[in-house]
Amino acid sequence: MNTLSSIIATLSREEKQSFIQHLKHKNKRNDTKNIQLFKLLDKFPEQKDIDIRLYGKSAKGAFHALCKRLHDSLIDFIAVKSFDSETSEEMEIFKLVLASRIFFEQKQYKIALKTIKKAESKAQAFDLFSFLHEIHYTRIQYAHVDLNTPLETLIENFRKNQNLLRQEENLNLFYADIQNKLLKNNINISQEIHKSLDKFDISITGDITFRSLYKLLEIINQAANLTRNFYSVLSFVETTYQQIESKEQLTDKHLFYHIQILYYVANSYFRNKNFSVSEKYLLLMEQQMEKQKKKYFKRFFPQLLLLKTLNYNYTGNATKAIASLEAFNFQKTKDQTSYILDLKLTLIVFYFQQSKFKEALRLLNQLHHSDTWYTEKAGIIWVVQKNLTEILLHIELDHLDLVESRTKSFRKKHRSYLVNNNENRALEFLSLATSFYFNPKTIHSEELLFKIEHTLIQKSADQEDIFVMSFYAWLKAKVLKLDLYKTTLQVVHQS
Repeated sequence: MNTLSSIIATLSREEKQSFIQHLKHKNKRNDTKNIQLFKLLDKFPEQKDIDIRLYGKSAKGAFHALCKRLHDSLIDFIAVKSFDSETSEEMEIFKLVLASRIFFEQKQYKIALKTIKKAESKAQAFDLFSFLHEIHYTRIQYAHVDLNTPLETLIENFRKNQNLLRQEENLNLFYADIQNKLLKNNINISQEIHKSLDKFDISITGDITFRSLYKLLEIINQAANLTRNFYSVLSFVETTYQQIESKEQLTDKHLFYHIQILYYVANSYFRNKNFSVSEKYLLLMEQQMEKQKKKYFKRFFPQLLLLKTLNYNYTGNATKAIASLEAFNFQKTKDQTSYILDLKLTLIVFYFQQSKFKEALRLLNQLHHSDTWYTEKAGIIWVVQKNLTEILLHIELDHLDLVESRTKSFRKKHRSYLVNNNENRALEFLSLATSFYFNPKTIHSEELLFKIEHTLIQKSADQEDIFVMSFYAWLKAKVLKLDLYKTTLQVVHQS
């Protein structure tokens, strides 16, 4: 039951409607209960005794068979849909390769060679090395009928592509290795990245492909986000992007990757509090989004808006940041859940920093899903930040009972994760915040400030993560009774 409910939860509203139409078309009898079961699981994923609701009595055997058929139908629907959503270029190449092999088998060599060469040209244009591997293999197999291309040339092309394919495979191994290392505590992320690059023989040189550079930056960005250590990877990001700049003639061909890469670079500079350089790359990103009749504009706009508003806010233009987020139409971009959640939490924080606590709480209360759901959609770090922000809101609004209950819940849910991942500062912060809230008269402010600075700030100001500094700024402003936003800017800009 949990498996079926989980699969259904991955479908959008339009996809659910399409699946129901698929079942109606597939059903040969009117008494089939698969649509009823689908709707019940969609509306009540935790419902017990569904067999009784469907059959009017306990019918475990029939119900189990019905679940199995619905499961198979869902898998079939999702698989077929994935083929429909494949990029047109890849599907066209796939069809060309299949067609060429049929022509070769039927000894229609002229049309076969014309078709396979067309597939090769398209695959080369998009660096599709796995497709090229099959294409080169096929061309070598039928080299005896291709009088215009020497076998030595075909073999050389095959081997060149093998090296590129191996490089892409090594990147996947590198990705898995870094992910595995992130599960361990107290790692030097920059050092481990360089070790892993050497381990899998990956070098950032001129012959590395555009897509490989994108994959590298994706992995580095994810690692830095999980460790909140963007400072140590910044030089690596800069080196990687230098290779991209040297491939300027390829950027339009790889427009999707180029836009995402510019986002990663802009984000790295923002997290290192270099706002002017971050804004420079955001401008480049927006210019790329305008290309090819704005083909990718809608896809990347939430990411662009997120970083734009963060830069506005931390350079003293909170009013513009809030207005930009308030004007955003969240209903039109439901398919990008993680960035939508980032935008909503960011707006909550902006309200909070402007002491608009009721507006912040109103928006926070709209996030009504479980922590498990949010962890799946946005990640554990997002959930921790959301829950901490909620506790701070209740402190500001003096909701004594809610502060107690939310704090207790936070420690119960997240203590194990935070301790195991060397994130004790979040627990220390919560302890200091609640201690000051419950005992403001018995705590000496200078002693508390000393403890705050030596407990929460563990790196120099230029190396510390901007979001960690923002939480520290709230505590400092609270203790010294200062304006929160001005204190936040002062703390952040001291680097």
